[in-house]
Amino acid sequence: MKIQEKCIPCVVNQAIKVADMVGLEDKNELLRNVFSYLSQVDFNSSSTPELIGEIFTMLKKETGNEDPYKETRRHYNKMFLEQIPDFEAEINCAVDPFLEAVKYAIIGNIIDFNPIHNLSLSDIDACFLRLKEEPLGINNSNLLKQEIVNADSILYLGDNCGEICLDKILLKKMKELNPSCHLYFGTRGEAVVNDSVEEDAYFVGIDKYATVISNGDSSLGTVLYKTSKQFQEIYQNADIVIAKGQANYECLSNEDKNIYFLLMTKCSVIANDIGVSEMKMICMKTNQAPILERSTGMIKGKIYGGGLNEET
Repeated sequence: MKIQEKCIPCVVNQAIKVADMVGLEDKNELLRNVFSYLSQVDFNSSSTPELIGEIFTMLKKETGNEDPYKETRRHYNKMFLEQIPDFEAEINCAVDPFLEAVKYAIIGNIIDFNPIHNLSLSDIDACFLRLKEEPLGINNSNLLKQEIVNADSILYLGDNCGEICLDKILLKKMKELNPSCHLYFGTRGEAVVNDSVEEDAYFVGIDKYATVISNGDSSLGTVLYKTSKQFQEIYQNADIVIAKGQANYECLSNEDKNIYFLLMTKCSVIANDIGVSEMKMICMKTNQAPILERSTGMIKGKIYGGGLNEET
């Protein structure tokens, strides 16, 4: 998915926000570098996650801080780690625990520090309470469940801090469905905003259920051509890729691969591309079908394997 014009303010605001957070008073040099970089970008071939990764690298160099969100990530990881027993109890009481684990993993995607859709802790708590009562906007979870049972290897691409505690619960359910399946959990190669790195995955205990693998890159999401050879081999050989969050959708939605996207549609750009409204929970298998206009008058979107919703 190439970058949209509405994404540019988000990219610039992210740089300003982090500069403020680390106490950078003189932003002139940083902003000159940011706009110089943006002036040379080919917007027809670049994605927002790639741009944010490049700008975040500039920001780290300018501020001398290699991991501005380190304490934030540790705080949210610790907070949600302590809630795992309660989350698991609620999930296991559901009619369909696997679907409920998928849903909780998606709800966790609201933990975001992007300035356009930044949420406070009280906002996050309110969203959890509301979304637990709502159905998925697109639900291919049954198909995902069937494929997990028959898979030899699965690559699960993580996203934000805190959220990975909900991913851990889903990984546990996946392992229960297919104990012999080799699960991999992919993290960012370097600190970028509040996205999870290897340190976070080990801190919350992801390695109990999956092999933790860095993608070797500092981009937001998964910009495949910039990832390590080892990561690319795991990606290519995986029977299923589960991609969390909007950035991974932006990077991988045009890939010819068996991918399930688990995300919240937190902005109009992603919601419109998928064909749903904002703040919808999505569990969606892509088959790279062409774009169509729905006769019902719904927003233009893509056809995905399994349809919009399955019987659950």
